[in-house]
This record gives sequence, C-alpha cells and structure tokens, in this order.
Amino acid sequence: MAFGHTRLDVRRAPQSSYFSCSTTTVAVFVALCLVSVWMASSMLVTPAEFSPFELKVRPLPPHDSPPATGTLGQGDGIREMERDVLVDPVPAKETIRDDPPPVTQQLPPVTDSMDGENQQEDVKEQVRKPDQQRASEQPEVFLDGSQAELFNETTTERGPWQTKAAQSNKDTKEQTLMSSSPVSFSWALCNVDAGADYIPCLDNIEAIKKLRSTKHYEHRERHCPEKPPTCLVPLPEGYRNPIRWPKSRDQIWYNNVPHTKLVEYKGHQNWVKVSGEYLIFPGGGTQFKHGALHYIDFIQKAKKDVAWGKQSRVVLDVGCGVASFGGYLFDRDVITMSFAPKDEHEAQVQFALERGIPAISTVMGTKRLPFPSRVFDVVHCARCRVPWHIEGGKLLLELDRLLRPGGYFVWSATPVYQKLPEDVEIWQAMSALTSSMCWKMVNKVKDRVNRVGIAIYRKPTDNSCYEARSETNPPLCGEYDDPDAAWNISLGTCMHKLPVDPTIRGSQWPELWPLRLEKPPYWLRGSEAGVYGKAAPEDFQADYEHWKRVVSNSYMNGLGIDWSSVRNVMDMKAVYAGFAAALRDLKVWVMNVVPIDSPDTLPIIYERGLFGLYHDWCESFSTYPRTYDLLHANHLFSKVKKRCELLPVIVEVDRVLRPEGRLIVRDNIETISEVENIVKSLHWEVRMSYSQDKEGLLFVQKTTWRPNETEAKL
Repeated sequence: MAFGHTRLDVRRAPQSSYFSCSTTTVAVFVALCLVSVWMASSMLVTPAEFSPFELKVRPLPPHDSPPATGTLGQGDGIREMERDVLVDPVPAKETIRDDPPPVTQQLPPVTDSMDGENQQEDVKEQVRKPDQQRASEQPEVFLDGSQAELFNETTTERGPWQTKAAQSNKDTKEQTLMSSSPVSFSWALCNVDAGADYIPCLDNIEAIKKLRSTKHYEHRERHCPEKPPTCLVPLPEGYRNPIRWPKSRDQIWYNNVPHTKLVEYKGHQNWVKVSGEYLIFPGGGTQFKHGALHYIDFIQKAKKDVAWGKQSRVVLDVGCGVASFGGYLFDRDVITMSFAPKDEHEAQVQFALERGIPAISTVMGTKRLPFPSRVFDVVHCARCRVPWHIEGGKLLLELDRLLRPGGYFVWSATPVYQKLPEDVEIWQAMSALTSSMCWKMVNKVKDRVNRVGIAIYRKPTDNSCYEARSETNPPLCGEYDDPDAAWNISLGTCMHKLPVDPTIRGSQWPELWPLRLEKPPYWLRGSEAGVYGKAAPEDFQADYEHWKRVVSNSYMNGLGIDWSSVRNVMDMKAVYAGFAAALRDLKVWVMNVVPIDSPDTLPIIYERGLFGLYHDWCESFSTYPRTYDLLHANHLFSKVKKRCELLPVIVEVDRVLRPEGRLIVRDNIETISEVENIVKSLHWEVRMSYSQDKEGLLFVQKTTWRPNETEAKL
C-alpha cells in the first residue's frame, strides 16, 4: 500500500441508480472506509520537527524580487527519506514496449475522516513515461522519521560551515521574499546578439560597453543583468539529440554547435575538423597533435608521483581549448575542471560540453575563480598563453591558492622548449617567480613524438621555504585574507601560509582514489556539527548512505530514466555531494554546485575526489545553453525564492538543460506546485509528481518546444 500522495487529477464518475444500495450497506461501507483510513494514517511516519538552519552571516542582496504575498513554506530541510521497504503508488506495467505512450494511472481518492482530522490531500493525475524500454517500476519512496533529522539543515557556530556570502562580505539587507506563481505565462524568444548561444552574465553587451578597461579581460568576466531574463533561448536550426558518450568524445552533430572559426584557426593542430554533418575531434591539441593519451602518459613518465587516478584525481585545466586533455583523462580515472573564456576561439567550451566533457566559461581576469583553496591535485596549462609572470605574478598566485600543498603545476608552453627571444625572456621571468613562490621544478623534459616540452613544478608542503626567503616577494597574505573566499573577490598579490596543524585541511594528502570517495576527510572533527546537526563525520556518512538508497531504490529504475542517454549532470545544491558519489559507477560526471548562501561544503567535495563550484542561483550559470542532460535540485528552489523571483531561475534551468533533458526537484509541496506550473507552461512533460508530509518530488522532462514570438529588442 502506498502511503504517500501522488498529484493526480481524479474526477468522480457520475452516480448511477444501477449501483445504488441500501442504507445499511452504505453505513457498513463507510465504516470500513473509516477503519481503512485510520489504519493507513497510523502507519504513516511523521518526520521529527527541528528548528530551521539559520545562517549567521551577512545577508545577500534581494536581486530585485518584488513584494510578495502569502506565507513562507517549510524550511530548507529534507523531510523525505528513502524507506528500505519500497512503496509503489503506481502499479507496474505488465508489458514492456520500446516506446510506450504516456501512462496515466488513477488512484482512488482517500476518504476524509468525519471530524476533519487526518485530512489527506486529494490524489491527482500522475503521468509517467520511460525514456526507452521499461522494466519493472520502482517508484519514489521515503525513509522513516527516525532518520529525518539528518536532512534538516541546522545552524552551528563551529566547523567549516561559513558561506561564500559571508566570506564575500556583502553588506546588504536580506529580504525574505517569496514569489507567487502567476496563473498564466507569456513566453518569447530572447532577442540578443548571441542568439542560440546566449549566456546572460557573459553576453551583457550594455554592461560591457560601460567598462573603463578591458586590459585584464574584464569584458570576459561575469556582468549579470540587473533583472534576470525571462525569455527563452532559441534552438539552432537543425538541432538534434546529442550523440551519446563515449562516441560523442570523437564526434558531435555540426548543427548543434554550428561554428567553424575554431576549425579554421586550429584545424591544422588536430583540435577539430568538419566532416559532413559532423564535427570530428581527433583527440589532439596544440601541444599534443598526436593524441592526448600519449601526452597524458608522457606527463606521468616525467613525474611518476603524479600517479593518475590514484594520487592525482582532481585536475584544473587552464585555457582548455576543446578540453580533449580532460576528455581523455577519464580513461585514467581522473576528473578535470576545464575552463576557457568565451572569446574569439568560438564555442570551445560549448564543443567540450557537447562532447560530454566537463567545462565552464570563465577567465582569469580580476576576480578569484569560484573554487575553494588547496583543492586541485594538479593544475595544467598547455600553451594557454596566460601571462603568468606579469603584475607580480598575480595570476600564478591564484593557481597557488587553488593548488593542494604538494600538488603539481604542469606547464606545457613554448617558453619551456623554444629559444626565441620572447620565449627566453618569459622563461627567465617564470623561473624567478616560481622560485620566489617556493615552487620546486621537479622535471623539465621534451617529448620527441609531439615535439613539445613540459616543466613540472611542485608546491611546498610546509612554510619552511617561505620563512627562509631573503626577500618576501611575493609577500605572505595577512591574517584576515581568507583563502577560501571565492565569490566576487578580487585577485591578490600574496601567498597564503600553509596549515601546520595535522588536523587542518591541507596538512595531509587525501586518501588515494577511490578510498577518498567514501571516507570522511581526516579534518572533519567529531566535536563539530555538520550541516544537518549530527557530528560532522556522521553527517557525511549518513548523507552518503541516504543518497545511495535514493539512487539505487528510485532513480535507477523508479523514474524510468534511460541512463545511457545521460552524461552531463548537475547537482544544483550538492551539500556533501552524496548524490554524485552514488552515481560513481555510471558513465556520467556531476558538476556539484554549492550555492553561495549555503554552508561551505565544497572543500569536502574536492577532498573526496569530486569537483564543483560556488554559484548564486539568482544569476545565470557560466555555461552555454543546452549543456546538461540532468539537473538535480534538492530543496534549492524554496531557498532561492526567499531572495529572488522563482520564474527567472526556472528559465535559467530551461536554458541550461538540453531538449529531452530531465529535472528532478525535491522540495516542499508549495514550491513543487510552483515549479510544476511553470514547466507545464513551457510544455515540459511531467513524468512524476509525488508528495508526502508536505514534502514532494517532481520529475519532469524538457521538450523541443519554443515559442513563435520574439521579444522586443531593448
């Protein structure tokens, strides 16, 4: 028997005298119904109530949210859990078809008790349609109330749970607002120069025109519109479902990313070529024309301690091109955060994402990158043309902030192996800078096959070299310069001291992969409370066990997802990245996003061998349209709508998600209802809408629908 409520539209059939019965029979029937309702309600488990998580931080800006009506919904905590015993609100289908039509299951309404107590929600229509073949269904289920406290975020004055908002020191006044969903929506296509490639915070032409300087790539940084757009990005003409991984690493549909400038610029360097209706990626690059795998193995031969997939698990690739380096590191069990600006090398990051390789559009300009300190095992730069040596080494000092103590910087560029005057000058400047930063060059070698050279530097593991320097240039950062502050923080020209306490993050290398995935980091103290109020190591472990149950019992089968069609995944509110860890055995990668007003758990995510970034969901994400196959939002939207309107946030979800991509939302039923109303107006298919104890799950799939109208040009 299913104890949760599916959101179904049930209309009573008209009564007929044929089914009339005596008064006695009716009385007996009603009595039996009341007993059934009493038995069902007695078996329902009500999650324990805990005080909501209160952030002791400087508040965030309201992002122009309008005055709201109504009352706030439930807190941010997850009150629904996965029960070990499955419950099924919808009977499994008896037949399996390759492409079955949507199935509508109608459940009998729950009878209200006579005195009004234990009143249940009406059961509404539930539509579920699997992607491909449909096996036996296992629907969404919930855990019992004994574990409910795990997923109520609670406040703690200790521990590493400060938010990026606090660290960024935004001195603004928070407004607790909640937007109500309008009854109807009017959609239009965005009328912007970027067309089908529109990224609102990177294509804000008006803001870019007002910049006083572009010397430091300010025009490639984020400049978000004051009012987030609510228009829809058009599809490229001839767009079709992306080619599936791993075939997509080698070729993609040309019409999906119809750009040829990069082919013209880099075709001779084996980056990308046009072949009929495909764009072909031979697996080469400027520094590895004869294949990325050879180049990757060449690096490990040059320094065995790199130990791809064991010692080195999380890599940052600066100026990634089409990200073939990161794409082939998957073969060595390594994940790579690749990034490049949206510039004249047209659509390079878009190519990467279409191929199924992690990448974001960003630039090393005037701001810190949106990552915590001391988290990347290796930083790589293959002819990325970044002027590391200028202005006191400001950009290289940012890499120093990001690189784990004892980690490696692999620099493959012409100054390493060519003798042109400019290259020699840069090499000398870099040698002086890295020496003053206490980076030790552990090898410099040339590859005979690719005819390029690499220099490998190692960051120190303690402060002894810093203290022994005759000149303190670059200087050490001050006591109040937080290395983990990373949202809208200007770049500095100093180095942060390394931790000396063996219980502090960064003082030891993490466990070798894959052990680091499952074990709580050594620096998570049992004396500190985690996000959900338990001792931090227990919090971590319980979160992991929870998401393993959710993924195994529900997401793998119960939602009817064809996981072979899923490659690029985003967890929009990741906490400890338990969801991503539970997907480890699938051919997917997960971008774990930690919102800037959530507890700062991103260092934990990196420590366990996963990756992600900070983001403010009241703004657009730094990625191209149509780049993710699945978005997961766990109690995100109810929190976001306290600061900004929900509608533009869902529009951003529509922009990021590929046609036929999926969105899984877990939240309170009020927020679930709002999201459902919006996505229905976008012609998305509602595959499941399920609720219990004021909490719910919504599973929807985007379609190829686009409006016919185009908004007026501003």
